[in-house]
Amino acid sequence: MAYSSDLTDAQWSLLEPLLAHCTKRGPKHGADLRRVVDAMLYISHTGCQWRFLPEEFGPWTRIWSQFRRWSRNGTWTRVLVALHASSRIALGRKDPRPSMVVIDTHLARGASNGGATFHNQGGPYGRTNRAKRFVCVDVTGLPLCVRVVPASTSEASAVEQILDDLVLTGEDERLELVLMDRGTARSGATRLSAKFNYEVRRVGWDEPPRNEHGAKVFRPIRHAWRVEVAHGHLVRRRRLARCFENTVTSATGWLHVASISELLRALC
Repeated sequence: MAYSSDLTDAQWSLLEPLLAHCTKRGPKHGADLRRVVDAMLYISHTGCQWRFLPEEFGPWTRIWSQFRRWSRNGTWTRVLVALHASSRIALGRKDPRPSMVVIDTHLARGASNGGATFHNQGGPYGRTNRAKRFVCVDVTGLPLCVRVVPASTSEASAVEQILDDLVLTGEDERLELVLMDRGTARSGATRLSAKFNYEVRRVGWDEPPRNEHGAKVFRPIRHAWRVEVAHGHLVRRRRLARCFENTVTSATGWLHVASISELLRALC
């Protein structure tokens, strides 16, 4: 049975070369690798629990173990970077690596499936256990790097982790400017600029824009609005409606799956 979340042939042709060498299950598992990815996309889109995965995908434990392996060994990160580079070229950018990125956070309510979780109190509404989802996009608005951290993690610390990830993947070679909102203190932005040798700029309105009647009005900030749109697209996946994961690794893995799905949609 086919589901609307399944990969198309065009999408699989882009994804297969990036995943074919990332499995340790041998030829038998590799031949069915597309169904494994389809199962992960099904959970991402519908938000169902692992044990309620339809039987046609195979044993849920096999899908779960592969998802956990890819989340731990950096496979999702490598796939995201490769697809982002292809997306930039397809959209007419001259270089596969960006010179400017925008980083922003989304605060997600935490939910436990049993046992201890990494969720804690933090953010502007710090009375509830939550998690922070950080997304880094370029001028195309497509995700380049993502990370989930406990809600108590400071904005500057999380942005630093994102920038460290960009260094590890080599995506900072052309980077000249990083934009982020004013949740990060000025001193934090200055420290990050000194560490990474490119400008880290805080953006936002000094005063809320108002109309002729004095009422507040929405006015997008140049370039910065792109990451807000990216967050809006990603949370359409039911698995991201809340943070259901007990570990940072698993939560970041699902954010990677949603981001890869967005890139494949843009490419095909």
